[in-house]
Amino acid sequence: MASQTNSSGGDNAGPLAGIRVLDFSRVLAGPWCAMILGDLGAEVIKVESPEGDDLRHFGPPFQNGESAYFQITNRNKKSIVIDLKTEEGQKLAHDLAMTADVLVENLRGGAMEKYGLGYEQLRADNPGLIYCAVSGYGRTGPAKDRAGYDFLIQAESGLMSIIGDETMPPMKVGAAVTDMAAGQDALNGVLAALYYREKTGKGQFVDAALLDSAVTLLANQGSAYLMTGERPKRLGNDHPSVVPYRPFETKDHPLALAIGADRQFRKFAAVLGRPDMADDPRFATNGSRADNRVALYEIVEAILMTRGRDEWLVDLHAAGLPAGAIRTVDEVLEAPEVKARDMVVEVEHSTLGRERILGSPLKLSETPVVIRSAPPTLGEQTAEVLTDVLGWSDADAESYAAKVKG
Repeated sequence: MASQTNSSGGDNAGPLAGIRVLDFSRVLAGPWCAMILGDLGAEVIKVESPEGDDLRHFGPPFQNGESAYFQITNRNKKSIVIDLKTEEGQKLAHDLAMTADVLVENLRGGAMEKYGLGYEQLRADNPGLIYCAVSGYGRTGPAKDRAGYDFLIQAESGLMSIIGDETMPPMKVGAAVTDMAAGQDALNGVLAALYYREKTGKGQFVDAALLDSAVTLLANQGSAYLMTGERPKRLGNDHPSVVPYRPFETKDHPLALAIGADRQFRKFAAVLGRPDMADDPRFATNGSRADNRVALYEIVEAILMTRGRDEWLVDLHAAGLPAGAIRTVDEVLEAPEVKARDMVVEVEHSTLGRERILGSPLKLSETPVVIRSAPPTLGEQTAEVLTDVLGWSDADAESYAAKVKG
């Protein structure tokens, strides 16, 4: 597999080559959407205030003044500083929007309209514009004016209510999953809108909400409630419907099992040296295993405790069974199978030098993802954008860049 990194740009332009994206968003969900558009070949211009994206200030950790948090969601972008509170900045932003195919923003409702940059204001002069608004609660409904951050949405979506077990308070996921889910959903909306525009020439408004995306993350738990009317219980690392589907201790380190089908359980029982379990009425089907999970777990745990984790994993993998180690973050990011898939890549950063960042999960045979550039420093390409996109003279562009940088 070819490396994702290519600081020179190379021959691969990407499937979205020729598409220009203006990224007015900040923090995580909107920038996540815009970043993946950049991974796919779009030119992404990140429009920042003189103070910069809030994410630049989230930390620790920092290195040479750069936030680790900012690095994960802003590769393949150019940063331009525009002060939208000034008439000059609003005109400049409007001029850029007239050249754009896609605009992504996540300001509070009404903010972009105040600057003359709302969808209805821009579409009159750029009818093919795809305008993606990302917010906590969406642009319609009774909560549309409320601010929304990942933690709040994890709480209000019910996601926290199904994490952990009944002995502990509700718990959030350790990563900003609702931000990323909303960013992915926004991306899907933009890609669908680009396809529609290819056929009709018409742009459209894409309304992405963290709450909507988080509700879909309830998945089987939400579906079970809609079917039965019963509130899901918090089962910790256990699964409400599939057994055995949880961690188990071994002689040295725990392992994770995800035995989701009766045929898998038959193989699993054979690996344990207890093929008779597959014919035991208590365990023969997933439904019976779920009803008798306590008895099954006692048997499985006793057997697994006789050998070490890695010994078990060799046999489980040889049988084609879904099982794995319970890894820490450092173990994951140094794992050979992760590196082999280009999920950790090196890029050249203007102030950090060679830095390691997370790679893209998108693997396309004809138009592979290329990480062309590291996350930019604040306003790093202000003059470049003004000259290349709007045709300003070098002198005027450099003068403006120096002024907004302060």
